[in-house]
Amino acid sequence: MPRFKTLDDLNLGGKRVLLRVDFNVPMHGGQVGDTTRIERCLPTLRELTERGARVVIMSHFGRPKGVRVEALSLAPLAAVLSRLLGGREVSFAEDCIGPAAEDVVGKLQDGDIAMLENLRFHGGEEANDAGFAEALAGLGDLYVNDAFAVSHRAHASVEAIARLLPAAAGRLMQAELENLTAALETPERPVAVVVGGAKVSTKLDLLGNLLDKADALMIGGGMANTFLHALGVDVGKSLCERDMADTARGILERGRTRSRDILLPGDAVVAGELKAGAASETVSVKHVPAGKMILDLGPETVETLGAYLETCATLVWNGPLGCFETAPFDAATNALARKAAALTKAGRLRSVAGGGDTVAALAHAGVLDDFSYVSTAGGAFLEWLEGKTLPGVQALEDAG
Repeated sequence: MPRFKTLDDLNLGGKRVLLRVDFNVPMHGGQVGDTTRIERCLPTLRELTERGARVVIMSHFGRPKGVRVEALSLAPLAAVLSRLLGGREVSFAEDCIGPAAEDVVGKLQDGDIAMLENLRFHGGEEANDAGFAEALAGLGDLYVNDAFAVSHRAHASVEAIARLLPAAAGRLMQAELENLTAALETPERPVAVVVGGAKVSTKLDLLGNLLDKADALMIGGGMANTFLHALGVDVGKSLCERDMADTARGILERGRTRSRDILLPGDAVVAGELKAGAASETVSVKHVPAGKMILDLGPETVETLGAYLETCATLVWNGPLGCFETAPFDAATNALARKAAALTKAGRLRSVAGGGDTVAALAHAGVLDDFSYVSTAGGAFLEWLEGKTLPGVQALEDAG
């Protein structure tokens, strides 16, 4: 396990706690389109207030590039957070440093909540500027990072500030780190990893790290076509990075030398076009018609992967197996996701998943709540899979 402090290690009563969250939520016409990111921070927020902390929420929103953009103000989110807390008051500061912030924070009583304005209205945030971090730190006595989703960024409210105040992980951050560590750093074996998505070129670091960590790679999505092409298979009109053939062969060879199982499709669902209800057929990957493209894994491949999962103790999932947004090319992703969910519910598999398309795919399959843990962290989850050091996590470990 990473060595870091948690809320269990802090004396919170009467303390001003700077709580870094990720409230960079989708907005449509001034309304929040999805409150998931806010909801996942509520356990930390409730615990802090119940233990008498004076909570000061910090977040970024959008990309204002160091200038004030009214459309990117966090002010509407204070009202949303208040609603999610059952009507509890959330005061709002019209800046994140300076007199406006100091005035709002100075009026807080034990158990109160305030939200600061968008951190990225100041260029010092993304620059990890020491002066900006010191101005933020002056508003608090303790720092809590509950934003794993931004912890791959060396920004002032993520990295620099954790070195200026006593620092700890919030409950969401703690859950992310404990589950991700248990999945690949100290897993129960065998470990299988589902890797999907469009391109091998975007996941080279990920594949390289997983060859060292996992026992098996199950490769689907468009990237599987590149591996098939590298083995001399004609994939027709399928999405394929032909210039990555040597790289794909190198990955397969590394897998062989490490005694890893790399499972590629044996059959596939093909069609002449990608649209809902398009005429499709299932063929061996060795017999893909010249004018058609692979849009999903075939049922025999899904059965093989499902049977392999039954022999595993841990599963990490990143990326869909096919074009899951368009029926009928969601069948493989749905079927394998439901198989993994069933094994998880039976206590036979620890399943951890993450990445934007992955979360959407599991939700589409109706199993989002049935995996052991689903990370909504996106880029941070991918960098962790790649084996990279995350600045926000490293700062917490150094503080611990």
